[in-house]
Amino acid sequence: MKKPPLIWLNVFVFASTFLVAITAVPWYGYTYGFETFEVVAMIIGIFVCGLSITGGYHRLWSHRTYKAHWSVRLIFALGGAFALQNSAIHWSSDHRRHHKHVDHDDKDPYSASHGFWFSHIGWMLREYNAMMYTDYTNVRDLQKDGIAVWQHKYYNLLAFAMNVGVPILVGLLYGDVWASILLLGVARLVLSHHFTFFINSWAHMWGTQPYTDRNTARDNALLAIFTHGEGYHNYHHIFETDYRNGIKWYQYDPTKWLINVLAWCNLASDLRTVPEARIEQAKLKMELKRRHDKVKHLPNSEEVILRLNQEYDVLCEKLNAFYKAKVVLFESKKKSLNAKLDKIQFEQQIRDTKLQLSQLKDAFHEQRKVWNNMQLNFSH
Repeated sequence: MKKPPLIWLNVFVFASTFLVAITAVPWYGYTYGFETFEVVAMIIGIFVCGLSITGGYHRLWSHRTYKAHWSVRLIFALGGAFALQNSAIHWSSDHRRHHKHVDHDDKDPYSASHGFWFSHIGWMLREYNAMMYTDYTNVRDLQKDGIAVWQHKYYNLLAFAMNVGVPILVGLLYGDVWASILLLGVARLVLSHHFTFFINSWAHMWGTQPYTDRNTARDNALLAIFTHGEGYHNYHHIFETDYRNGIKWYQYDPTKWLINVLAWCNLASDLRTVPEARIEQAKLKMELKRRHDKVKHLPNSEEVILRLNQEYDVLCEKLNAFYKAKVVLFESKKKSLNAKLDKIQFEQQIRDTKLQLSQLKDAFHEQRKVWNNMQLNFSH
């Protein structure tokens, strides 16, 4: 089968920047040395590029998981041009196709089913999706965003200004233009490129699948470090409307933290999250599936699977009851804050709801123990 023609501009950019990064950068560092300021500038540049892609291109524009003030969108637009990953409109169009047709050989622009190289960078080196390059019908909403439209229209100029102008300007201010060009210009670009590309490749090949196995997306805490929190990719592919990727407080997700800070500063609003009950149900569903797979070889597999299903149903019932009680408690507290009368009645209602919530939580945990013990018994 004849391969599509090469996109020579992309080949040149990726190849030349990579070669300079692995040859000229270490040579200059060894010969002349780099100052701390220049290294810090490169690291800041990596975060500016990365967070503009994850917080702007991905979670803001591609998935509309929150709304942002025009000033924030402007910074993300400039940072996205600095990252040199095409315009927000083009990037979001590709990404929405990826989610809609994930792992589909022909329709997913960077399908992991083609292997690591293709999903990481190969899909950008040839005209695999030539007919899609100007088809932005799936991002009509973004074409109403003045800043996204402006960035798309002047993308080439902005990309040149950010990737050439900024390193030269920083170099002139500090006194070493070549060091700035090599570190802030080239090394920063190569690292930010491949850190982002890991989301399309690594995040679909290595890691766990606690929420779904309907696609190749994986959760990988190590990858989250390089991708500014995007490593929890299995979660993201089943709950793409959530502004978070790392939903636990201890999970590394600086993009989530940035959005929270913006919200506290009234620069972001309407942060969308997935109800906890849905998240837990997805995890339980995957547990049930894996337990089915473990016991299907047993001689009494039908009986065991029936018992597993029964306990699973009971566990889900208790889970739903617990989270419904949490919602009732939240609403009661909100009403008590707004109420001018019947404070005593509201306080009693809150106490009763808290007691019920505690009982439902205990019941859920007891059923969880039964569920876990069943797994241990059937695994021998």
